Amino acid sequence: MSDTTPRGEDTTHISRRRFMAGTGSIVGLGIAASALPQGTAGAAVRAAAAAAAGPIGDGAHVPVLVIGTGYGGSVAALRMAQAGINVEMVEMGMAWDTPGSDGKIFCNTTSPDERSYWLRTKTKQPLSNFLGFPIDKTIPKHTGVLDAEEFGGIIVYQGRGVGGGSLVNGGMAVTPKRENFGAILPTVNADEMYNTYYPRANAGLGVGLIDPNWFDTVDCYQFARVGRKQAQRSNFPFVFVPDVYDWDYMKQEAAGTVPKSAVAGEILYGNNYGKKSLQKTYIAQAKGTGRVNISPLHRVASVTPSGSSYTVVIEQLNTSGDVTATKTVLADKVFFAAGSVGTSKLLVKLKATGKLPGLNGEIGQGWGDNGNVMCGRANHLWDPTGKVQASIPCGGIDNWTAGGAFAEVAPLPTGIETYASFYLSITKNPNRAQFSWDGSKVNLNWQTAWKQPSIDMAKTIFDKINSKEGTIYRTDLFGTYKIWGDHLTYHPLGGAVLNKATDNYGRLAGYRNLYAIDGSLIPGNTSVNPFVTITALAERNIEKIIATDF
Repeated sequence: MSDTTPRGEDTTHISRRRFMAGTGSIVGLGIAASALPQGTAGAAVRAAAAAAAGPIGDGAHVPVLVIGTGYGGSVAALRMAQAGINVEMVEMGMAWDTPGSDGKIFCNTTSPDERSYWLRTKTKQPLSNFLGFPIDKTIPKHTGVLDAEEFGGIIVYQGRGVGGGSLVNGGMAVTPKRENFGAILPTVNADEMYNTYYPRANAGLGVGLIDPNWFDTVDCYQFARVGRKQAQRSNFPFVFVPDVYDWDYMKQEAAGTVPKSAVAGEILYGNNYGKKSLQKTYIAQAKGTGRVNISPLHRVASVTPSGSSYTVVIEQLNTSGDVTATKTVLADKVFFAAGSVGTSKLLVKLKATGKLPGLNGEIGQGWGDNGNVMCGRANHLWDPTGKVQASIPCGGIDNWTAGGAFAEVAPLPTGIETYASFYLSITKNPNRAQFSWDGSKVNLNWQTAWKQPSIDMAKTIFDKINSKEGTIYRTDLFGTYKIWGDHLTYHPLGGAVLNKATDNYGRLAGYRNLYAIDGSLIPGNTSVNPFVTITALAERNIEKIIATDF
């Protein structure tokens, strides 16, 4: 990671005139904050001023509006703020900064409550069954942290809250192999990505690797050691995978000296202690500049041109999902960073309803599921996987070149011995879907049958392991007598594909000062867990945009 210095921190090149033009339309405390001195004391005062500003006001005129607070939006907000630009971010989900009655911000995987799901009255867990019994349960309707959004042929899991998907993912921070990059982002210079932007993203995210010696002995990774042994016995390479978890904290969890988080199975509905979500990295830095204000529980309803700016209608929500206020804001620049599904749905609707009719025909195209498919295997009694399983995956089985599959060895943090090995595979699935507007809502035309290539690719690994070990697939995890979790994805990608729906830096075709800067830019597959690539691409694009468009 040779280049870890964030670009844009040196703002001396910004003229006073350009600086004032970029900040002069912020009202209230934003003006005062932008003029405060540099340095630690100045940053603290600016951050306090930004915190006091509150949610975005009706009638505000802002230089930049970022829709969403996930990886792409957080990168963009930080780098623009470091370049002296004031930024407003709106987030549909909650802030997730206030503990509940149990003293914790997030609920546990095994005890979902109103904090778990986005506006559902019953959980929709990826593993719907266990030992033949359905395990979903009734919960109060609330703006919870995990959205299980159902389309015709697939459930798309997404994070809801300040930090987006970083709140609910397993934190596996994987940079694709260099030889695979040309198929992921064919119009992007690989040398720049691997020499500059991937290192910058890994540094910004706080990526680290598990201590292999600790891994070899600690109880909570027995499941992963069984996965490694069985992979290697079938001549598959097992690779340690970088992650954004604080590994020193997890060592203390395992030793019992700090409150348990990953070792207590926290993952699906948020992690209370050790995971370095965006709230602790990019967003914390962005807030620290005093130039970024975030409005949670705010959902963008429309974006329309208004002279050289854009009129943005924003709905404020309560925790029951009701609209409590509607605000109209004028923004000089708008960044769509609501995630692959959120950005695609919004842009498709805006184009079809005549709000942004100049968007091109590529909007909504090129959507994929990163080839996600899940399965479990039933091990012999002499291969227990452990009662205590750390919820953070740390290794995978790489058969991408030969079989088109990379499988993370995933935990089953149930608190009991299951003798099961569990996997989330990323595969080279070629199928792509399209979002479209039906007059009342946006649909996605994905078909469950399109998962068959993913199943076939995953079988190149697990058929061989089962044959070698004399084991079988579990059939009780995804329904009754159902082997494959072929109904879901954690990794939505595409819908506003780079250099098709946009130019080669995310500027949306047909309009000035409209940008996509999230997973919607990536056409359906990254060969590994995608958030490092989303982050690195955002670092690349925002650097160019700051240099040329402000």
